[in-house]
Amino acid sequence: MQTSGPQSIAVVPRFDTIDILRGISIVSVILLHIRLFLSFSGVSVGNSLPQWLWVLLFRNGNGVPTFFAVSGFLITLTSIRRFGSLRDMRPSIFYRIRFARIAPPLLILLLILSILHLAHTPQFHINPKVCGLPHALFAALTFHLNWLEALHGWLPPCWTVLWSLSVEEMFYLFFPLLCATLLVRIWGMPALVLTLCAFVLLGPFARTVFATNPLWAEESYLSGMDGIAMGCLCALLTDRFSRNVRLVNSPWPILCQVAGGFLMIFIEAWQWPKIILGVPIKHALGHSGTDITVLTAGVCLVMFGSVLRPTRGRRWTAPIRWFGRHSYEIYLTHEFVVIGVSLLLLKLCRGPMALWVCVVLAGTALLGYLVARFLAEPANRALRGAPPPSRLPPQSDQRT
Repeated sequence: MQTSGPQSIAVVPRFDTIDILRGISIVSVILLHIRLFLSFSGVSVGNSLPQWLWVLLFRNGNGVPTFFAVSGFLITLTSIRRFGSLRDMRPSIFYRIRFARIAPPLLILLLILSILHLAHTPQFHINPKVCGLPHALFAALTFHLNWLEALHGWLPPCWTVLWSLSVEEMFYLFFPLLCATLLVRIWGMPALVLTLCAFVLLGPFARTVFATNPLWAEESYLSGMDGIAMGCLCALLTDRFSRNVRLVNSPWPILCQVAGGFLMIFIEAWQWPKIILGVPIKHALGHSGTDITVLTAGVCLVMFGSVLRPTRGRRWTAPIRWFGRHSYEIYLTHEFVVIGVSLLLLKLCRGPMALWVCVVLAGTALLGYLVARFLAEPANRALRGAPPPSRLPPQSDQRT
């Protein structure tokens, strides 16, 4: 861990397995949005695929819950390593780091979307029956765009992706206050653990009982906060057990990764028995809202095992790890490419669909890289007061 003063930024090594999780998540989000955009135009995607594969690629779209778990895990683990303990967290430094990472590309995105709205650009102009531009900007900047959509309806696609940021940013707002003031310093760590467990238990109810409409079931704060809370709990356990040499060198880290992977595949593929065998099954997990809970538990097991015993990613996983490293920039900007390429496809109506999907993925990767290389990373370093890349140690940090 590298430090350079009282407000230095600790360098945390990258975990290749977590980059793989993020890469799979962002690709699943892109594929889902390709299908949704084209389906609204009457075009089907992947009809020639076996139904189980079509469901896996274009239907599940469970990338955002995975992002929530990864975010809670990395924020908690890096905060412990940066400040020494959650009790010693300094909110001012935490907020500066979060602002440096999130704000620059987000503000540029909102500026571009505002210009496109004012120019009445199709697919980017906000329906006045939903809200006006000032209302949308206010919602995006005050972390309640998810609430706005649940009350008034969908915004254009490039706006809608910001609903998940509303959930995460609410977590970023209150997490350091809970750690540094109320819970940890007054009542101790057990109070923080109990609070996180309460969020985990409330998640399924938020997706079912508390949901006033399907949109709020998916985008409410509580429906996403359980994944973040599980990631936080996983980070606390990881930090505690990482000092247990016998555990680290035992088979348990690998077994945790295998068990976590099984749970993730189970949720992503839980319709396969019905699709392949024609056997009707009751989707009890989905109806109870616990499917996301099981998925998140699997993600946490994978992260727990992979951080206790980190391994380098194989060469064949490099592309998906690359998507994971640039997932934030790709997530913010991918709808531009999805919309542009899809409109071109609708106009030309030629070529295999697989080729168009590959074009979208390549385009989102290129745009995300450009945003990261020339905007997000320079602004992040400048706002954090970090040295330029040539002066950084060779081990890159796990950006969160």
